[in-house]
Amino acid sequence: MSNGSAFLSISGLRKSYGAQEALCGVDLDLQRGEFLCLFGPNGAGKSTLLKIIATLLRPDAGQVKVCDYDLEEHPEQYRAHLGMVSHQSFVYQDLTVLENLEFYAALYGVEQPRERALELLDQVNLADRYDMLAANLSRGMQQRLSIARALINDPELLLLDEPYTGLDEYAASVLRDQLQLLHDRKRTIIMVTHNLRRGMESATKLGILARGELVYLEQKAAIDPTSFEDLYFRHLEMA
Repeated sequence: MSNGSAFLSISGLRKSYGAQEALCGVDLDLQRGEFLCLFGPNGAGKSTLLKIIATLLRPDAGQVKVCDYDLEEHPEQYRAHLGMVSHQSFVYQDLTVLENLEFYAALYGVEQPRERALELLDQVNLADRYDMLAANLSRGMQQRLSIARALINDPELLLLDEPYTGLDEYAASVLRDQLQLLHDRKRTIIMVTHNLRRGMESATKLGILARGELVYLEQKAAIDPTSFEDLYFRHLEMA
């Protein structure tokens, strides 16, 4: 681990798809409780980075550690600390809303799975839909269920891949509230997006990924929000 006090440590991360290099030696340390938003255009490597951190994709080189668990050496212990929200809901359409959450609770060995599932359904305002098949939910409700699924194991690290894509305003407000609750509880969050406004709403740290390289990383408190858009495009031009 490049920083002994880091909660998340990434060093020398590389990934290629044939001749196309998606990640070119990314290094990143995050402390517990930080909320990093990574911006970048399509093809910058954002989703590839998140998939590697989530153990959905193997890197060609480099190392990822969370809570001192190495991604390669201790994948099960590592995954126990993770939650993820992405374009895919990872929701089973032929199960009810409650059954979906109880299934994932059992998968993670959550104590009192039904109680935990009902608590989360209340938080994302789906408690009155507990017995509805997931297939019959609207897009916004599907995303709210996906948020609850990602939180079922009370993850210490939450990964969000363009989570606001396709959300209606109500579902977006639910997601924003949940992210604030998690941040208040010192959970570590990484969100990737190309939406500057959404990304800057909640994050405490901002980064820019371009052509597979982390070209900018700074605490949000040190950034003038009115000039960040210009800074963003300037870094893309230089990459």
